[in-house]
Amino acid sequence: MLFDYKFHKDTAITNSATSTQMSFSPDLQRDPTFFVGKLNKKIPFREAISALHDVVVSDLRFKPKDRAEYREWVAEQEKLWLSDYMAEFQIEEVRKRMAEVRGELDQVYKEKNRVLGPFNTAKKAYFDYLYQKDKDAWFVLDPVITVHPDEVFFECFSQDESTYGKLSSSYNVFTEINEFKCGTTNIDYSAALYNEFQKIRDYKDTEFKIDPSGFEASTTNEEVYKEEKIDLPDSWVRGFLQVSSAMTLPATTFDLHPMDIFSICQYLRRFKEKKGPRALRFILEPGKPVQAVFEPWYEVLTFHRSIYKGTESKTIRIWGRRRLLILERLIPIAKNFRVVLLGNGLPSFYIADLGDMSFTLGLSGWTTNDWSRAGNFDLMAPRSHVDLLTQENVFNALKETWFGTTTELSRKLNLDTATISASLTSYTQAGRVIYDLNSGLYRVRELTQEPLDMKQLRFSSPLEEKADQLISEGKVKTDYSIKNDVLSIRGTVKENNSTLKTQAFIDKDQRLTDGNCQCGFYKANGLRQGPCEHILATRMMLNRKSSNVLNQ
Repeated sequence: MLFDYKFHKDTAITNSATSTQMSFSPDLQRDPTFFVGKLNKKIPFREAISALHDVVVSDLRFKPKDRAEYREWVAEQEKLWLSDYMAEFQIEEVRKRMAEVRGELDQVYKEKNRVLGPFNTAKKAYFDYLYQKDKDAWFVLDPVITVHPDEVFFECFSQDESTYGKLSSSYNVFTEINEFKCGTTNIDYSAALYNEFQKIRDYKDTEFKIDPSGFEASTTNEEVYKEEKIDLPDSWVRGFLQVSSAMTLPATTFDLHPMDIFSICQYLRRFKEKKGPRALRFILEPGKPVQAVFEPWYEVLTFHRSIYKGTESKTIRIWGRRRLLILERLIPIAKNFRVVLLGNGLPSFYIADLGDMSFTLGLSGWTTNDWSRAGNFDLMAPRSHVDLLTQENVFNALKETWFGTTTELSRKLNLDTATISASLTSYTQAGRVIYDLNSGLYRVRELTQEPLDMKQLRFSSPLEEKADQLISEGKVKTDYSIKNDVLSIRGTVKENNSTLKTQAFIDKDQRLTDGNCQCGFYKANGLRQGPCEHILATRMMLNRKSSNVLNQ
């Protein structure tokens, strides 16, 4: 999906002995959005914005060793080894001729290295320089920033698209606010800014600016603008939409003391698992301290400072636990951490209370399953049936105040809260509204200037779209059993005039380890090209049942 960005200038931080000036350059293609003020909570803001940077650069995907050069060397050597072997069966003249050819090849290789050597050396040096000095060329997914009447908040995604970060700063974080205009924009966020953020100090005045001058000077012909066309992956946009949808779902919530988060991070730093399962299990008993079990060691940590206040006993497992290390930097400045769990293997959120700021860390089901994949959690479910005019009236009413609760909008529009919730859910899935977990209200946040193509974004693949259609038409039935810690899902899928039997096996880490189907795609490919739409529908159907339970 192609996005056009136009910046008046580069984002920059200017440091001196007595002051620090932070100037963020917004996207001029969008409606004017700006903010100018002086920071009051300088150190907490520095730590929080640095934690947001940790989200931006996070990439925990498995990176195999680059064996391209080795394979190239082996291919050349195989020719030589084969020639040596065959030479044993040839006459002496053939051996002599091969020796001559080998000598000629050596000369060709030496000449090749002589000619291309400087180029290869310069290319390596260039990419090394980019990575060390100009990481903007590697990290191009600029954060989204939104200015509201009561706060300013940043949102960003990790490189592996499995981690979401949101930093909200109320206006109490600033000593004086000169001017602002509400709206959402993309900012030119340079990776080099991280080092400059570390120079913020209490004894220096710090000015925070989402630069309004770009809009004031945009009519002149003398200014130089930085224009960028970035082809963002659909999964990045889809991930933002699914985070927003996940925030609106019912969940299990409890508080953890900052030292309890420290204990979790310390344990993850000390021990590295070599085999599965790799889950973190929360044991919740009403009126008792929260407990965390680390698999596969089954070590139990009891958090005596944190009492579970729910009414039902629960045990919830989450995966991708090493992403919690992003919270480490917030521990010294946090008053409390609120944990929001949607269920076993489902997305989870961790909200750090930083006083006049809050930091929300959103994690997908597990690290290798990013937010955009519905195989784990179908967040892009069919929307409730509310007519378009009513939906538009609800959105316009919300935009008048920029934020509000369903109860407030219900009184204002004289509509029932179910209609309000359904309408806002539709706009949430369209990227125009976000649910604020910390405040428990909806906020206007236009993810893009132009309306998103929801048909393009709803599904990550044609097979997923077919699977969703099978479920919507009521053609999928499932049953499951658990044996030796393996979840076996059995399904029947009706397609055309036939009924297909399917089976999917899920391991402790919620990965699809095996499956079978009676369709032609599976018979031809097995699982080598991924599961067919029937196996995918079988798994999605079980996930959808879990979602229905959450909504009851």
